[in-house]
Amino acid sequence: MADKNIESKVQELIEKEITDLGYELYDVEYLKEGRDFYLRIYINSKEGIGIEDCEKVNNVIDPILDEKDFIKEQYFLEVSSIGLERNLRKEKHFKDAIGENIELKLYKKINNTKTIQGKLESFESGLLKIESQGEILDIDIKDIASAKVIFDW
Repeated sequence: MADKNIESKVQELIEKEITDLGYELYDVEYLKEGRDFYLRIYINSKEGIGIEDCEKVNNVIDPILDEKDFIKEQYFLEVSSIGLERNLRKEKHFKDAIGENIELKLYKKINNTKTIQGKLESFESGLLKIESQGEILDIDIKDIASAKVIFDW
């Protein structure tokens, strides 16, 4: 389960530094997997992201996070690109993904399924319009457990 409070604090703390390096801070995730905690920083750039970019961002934000020291648990810091099949967690993510194929995992069934795949037609006022199997579905963002862009390999 992600800790939204830590995520928003970290975003506030590092966003300017990442922007100053020429990157976009796409998302921050803080979660526990097994016995370990992970702080994942996702960055993006029009030119794409390589390992050198992740390393550069890591080297700038690691000392800042160490100095502020507001995360009590020991954690692993990971900096990575958003990837082709990026997660959609914020309103901006959904707006930027209009026209792309996405997959939604829902809290409750729609049309006898909790998984919907289709083209994101629009996103406005917390409501997604998705074209799935020839049908336009209206889905409230509050009903979405997880969402991601899917890449047609």
